[in-house]
Amino acid sequence: MAGDSGKKEEMSKVKIISTSHVKPGKMIGRKECQLVTFDLPYLAFHYNQKLLFYKCGQLEEKVEKLKDGLRVVLEEFYQLAGKLGKDEDGVFRVEYDDDMDGVEVVEATAMEIGIEELAAEDGTASFKDLIPYNGVLNLEGLHRPLLSVQVTKLKDGVAIGCAFNHAILDGTSTWHFMSSWAQICSGSNSVSVSPFLERTKVRNTRVKLDLSLPPNPVNGDANQGPQLREKLFRFSEAAIDKIKSKVNSTPPSDSSKPFSTFQSLAYHVWHHVTLARELKPQDFTVFTLFADCRKRVDPPMPESYFGNLIHAIFTVTAAGLLSANPPQFGASLVQKAIEAHNAKAIEERNKEWEAAPKIFEYKDAGVNCVAVGSSPRFKVYDVDFGWGKPEGVRSGSNNRFDGMVYLYQGKSGGRSIDVEIALEAGALEKLEKDKEFVLEV
Repeated sequence: MAGDSGKKEEMSKVKIISTSHVKPGKMIGRKECQLVTFDLPYLAFHYNQKLLFYKCGQLEEKVEKLKDGLRVVLEEFYQLAGKLGKDEDGVFRVEYDDDMDGVEVVEATAMEIGIEELAAEDGTASFKDLIPYNGVLNLEGLHRPLLSVQVTKLKDGVAIGCAFNHAILDGTSTWHFMSSWAQICSGSNSVSVSPFLERTKVRNTRVKLDLSLPPNPVNGDANQGPQLREKLFRFSEAAIDKIKSKVNSTPPSDSSKPFSTFQSLAYHVWHHVTLARELKPQDFTVFTLFADCRKRVDPPMPESYFGNLIHAIFTVTAAGLLSANPPQFGASLVQKAIEAHNAKAIEERNKEWEAAPKIFEYKDAGVNCVAVGSSPRFKVYDVDFGWGKPEGVRSGSNNRFDGMVYLYQGKSGGRSIDVEIALEAGALEKLEKDKEFVLEV
């Protein structure tokens, strides 16, 4: 890939200065919370990595401010300061005790890297040394912190790289934590919305898993399978509106409701990635999304439910059908899959999984798949620690496979959306040249 040697050089500019641990600011005592059916499938995923970077000065005091805020926010979100464990029956749980290490905080410097360079990065190569736990499996939370934070001083700002153990929380909980931490650092005395920590209120089936780490858990997945490239595509409000109006130009045949922004963009990405892959008409292609189930379960759970409350939802068709039919065909498949995933479907899926537990590897999303994680609904640009909004919010290199897509709120606000895509290098090159996809309005 062009510019790779420059990026390798850039990565070596990051120097680790110190590693310490931060615990909640008060004694909490021993706490145990069973992992539930919504959490367990993610034990073989990698830690979920997020990177936020900010333009600011006076960096020394900012690191201390982040640590002080972390002590306060962990009094409520103490599970992140614990470890994974198992009870006497072999059921996984989150354990916290006051004598545990807490959250890992790595301090680093990269005084040759500027905010502008990070903002211009459309892959993930130059992020790798700014976010901890590359290639680390969630199962390693048995003897590693469940959250590691790296604060790197840059030439003209600071990068905050976080690695969250995905077996204990999903995106909604991740951004609830991040916004709460930022609120404390910005001067609030307490968290405005406390996390709802009683996971077993949503599901209480005890599932025993016999899992052990592979011999070399920090693995070289990147070297297996096709050569992947990642790219960030920024869709402006005008582009999003154009995509949505094109998909809605003919209403769904069964007179159901119009296609949402998400459904329209999902079709747009699925369709154009399928074209870029040059699949045969008879080849199947799967669209997968990780749907928030907080309001879908019965009884519904609060938005503040802390844990994983997501399900992977799948729909499949032949590549030829997707390309030969109007946009409404693909968008309807996505819409119907989402709408069908009600409380009854969730209950059936959970029972089926509990009867024969299957631990997903992060790349098990389906054949010729497009899999969408994260959500543009997360207010990632509102995470202000007291020195302004981030200049950029990105995912790290973990949990990437051919067809993985992350959606973020666009930096320019409004209805703009950033789309991060990992694809086989040849297909990504074709996608970049596809003017109908990129829509530089």
